[in-house]
This record gives sequence, C-alpha cells and structure tokens, in this order.
Amino acid sequence: MSRKALFILLLSLVSFFNLSAQEDAKLKVLPSARLLIDGALYASPQKYLYKDGMAIPEARVGAKLFYGKWSSWIDVGIAYGKIGLRNMWIQYDFNDHHSARIGNFLQPFGYQGPISANVKPTFEQPIASALFTPGLQLGAMYTFHNDSFYSSSSFHVESSALTNVMNYPMFNQQGYTVLTRFVWRNKAFDENKPLFQTGISLAFSSPDRNLVDDVDIHNGFMNSAIFPTRVSNVTALSAVIGQARNRFKLSPEFIFCYKRVAFESQYFFQTISRKNNLSSFDSQSAYVTVRGVLLGGNYSYDSAQAILLNPKKNALECVLDYNYAKLSDAKARIFGGRANSFNISLNYYFNAYFTAKLNYSFTHVWDRQDVEPSTQNAFQLRLMVLF
Repeated sequence: MSRKALFILLLSLVSFFNLSAQEDAKLKVLPSARLLIDGALYASPQKYLYKDGMAIPEARVGAKLFYGKWSSWIDVGIAYGKIGLRNMWIQYDFNDHHSARIGNFLQPFGYQGPISANVKPTFEQPIASALFTPGLQLGAMYTFHNDSFYSSSSFHVESSALTNVMNYPMFNQQGYTVLTRFVWRNKAFDENKPLFQTGISLAFSSPDRNLVDDVDIHNGFMNSAIFPTRVSNVTALSAVIGQARNRFKLSPEFIFCYKRVAFESQYFFQTISRKNNLSSFDSQSAYVTVRGVLLGGNYSYDSAQAILLNPKKNALECVLDYNYAKLSDAKARIFGGRANSFNISLNYYFNAYFTAKLNYSFTHVWDRQDVEPSTQNAFQLRLMVLF
C-alpha cells in the first residue's frame, strides 16, 4: 500500500468521525468480507495458454459504518498475492432520495457499472462490459432516485492517483473522467408485476496514460479485458491508443423482469479523438443476458442503484449470456481484437452469505495484432462467501 493511499485512508476515517460527531445518533459498525475460491478446466487448440487448476482470485476484509445520515465502507483486498485498497468511501444521505459520496468506489457507468462482483449473475463480467466500465476509481458522486427515475453524476481521476505518490507536475497532468447515468422505470418495484427499465450512460475523459518516455505527457488510453476466467489470467483484447485528445463513451441499457424471469441488455460505444490529423479510434460492444430462477422465489430490486438483486436463499438460478466486443478499427490502424463469448451458469444461493456457481464459457478471439486467434472452452466452479 502506498503512502498516498494510506494517507487517504486515515483522512477518510478522521473526516467520518469528525462529521458524525455532530449528530445525535448511534454508531453502527458491521464487519464485511468476501472470499472467492475458483477451480477451472480448459479445452482449447491453444491449450498451452490456459492452465487448469485452482485459485483464490480475491479475498477482502473490512467494515461498514453507519452514523445518522453518514455512512462509510472501507475494505482491503488480496488478489493474486497483492494487497490493495478496494472500497473506501464516505456517503451522506440528504434524505431518502438524494445522496453524495466521495472516495474509492464503483463508478456508475451502465447497468454493470455499480454492480459488485458478488451481485453479478454471470460467472464473470462480460468482456463487452469489462472493456468500457471504469470499475473502482477515486472520485465523487451525486445520486437521485424515486419510484420512476434514477440518476447519477460522478467524477473520477485516473487509477494511479490512488497507488502513486504524485508530485506537482503529475497533478497537472492527471487524467479525469466525468460520467452520468439516467434510468427510467415504469413504476415502483412490485415482484408480482412486470418491471421495465431503460437508461443511458455518458462519459467524457481526458487522456490517462503517459506514452512518451521520459516526458510526463498524458496522451493516450488503454482498453483491455481478460478471458472470462480468473484461474488462468490471459488477456483477450487489448489496445493502446496514442496521441489522443479525449474520449467519449455512451451506453444505452434495457432491463425486463417478471417474477422469476429477467432479461438484461447493454450496448457500448466509444470514440477517441486523436492529434496530428490521425483518424479517431471507434470501438463498440454489446451483451444480452437471460436469467431464470429454477427453484426458489422471485427476483427483487434495488431502486437506489437501479439494479436487480439475486434470488433469496435456497434458490437455483440459470443464467445465459452472449456478448460481442470489437476493439479493432481499420481506419485508425489499431487492432486490439474482436471477441465472441457465450456463457451458461448455474448459481445456487445457500443463503445470504454462501453461493456456489457452476459455469461453462466459450470464447473466441481474433483480429488482434501480432496475436494468433484463440478459442477457449472453460469449465469452472466457484465457491463464494460474502457478508
């Protein structure tokens, strides 16, 4: 953990307790933890790329704090032997509909953006989504929601702001992103009536990569995603876009849910404008997910995040997912690859804390510069503990 990250952590704790001391309320502290244990077998013409085995891709421990209208969540994670900060934020709820948050948290771009890994129905986030959702980032957010609408506006700086001790010139060059998500739903959620939800997310970014040796000039972006498995960590798509001016992204979403059946779909488009009369780089992706509860009750819904929640305890769920991603653009002469991926998962929810997932995924990647086409068949099992 860097000195800057530790300083931010301590500052967050001090700020939280100083502010909360002004209210007449009781402090509530809840421990939090997450543990993922994966096993995988692979079949592929390129078998040498994918090694069978087991892994603990993630383990976290932390605490959630509540004091009147204030709340905070701080956790530390271990992933592949590396320790780092994960959630680290402070939130103030003005009332039941308005809230503000600052710190390190999942940025709400698209439907998949605010969904933590433990809530995602698919075994892994679709490649189509992983390429364009920012994930955990250091920034600030304001949200509003009622029965019919959800909206969020957020801002984050580049990832290195949390891991590096930045000097004055680096702060001058720090990349940033402004995001917003608007969602409309047909009514307050009623599990016995159909739910329709549609929305759109927009984002604008300045370059966040330094691609010039020995000169601190942020002039590029990087998009990448791994195959949908974490036992064998292999990059599926990757593109570095240099001499960039800025990036614009949009993502429409559509959700339908009725009792024990749900449908989720999302499309992503990205364009990066470039300097010196170079052609812009355009890329896109999309995914479709169909969910059904085979055993157990109906789906539920979180209106504060505009997402579906997993089934209750003793429920068996089947999830089908198809996604396509394109990270190649001939006019820009950048070939980051294309991917087709199909997944089927059986998820059993023992209770609110223990889940087992059995998964098969087929992924084919091609059109990536200097990398041969590759096909992966993955058979995976995950045991997950969450509280």
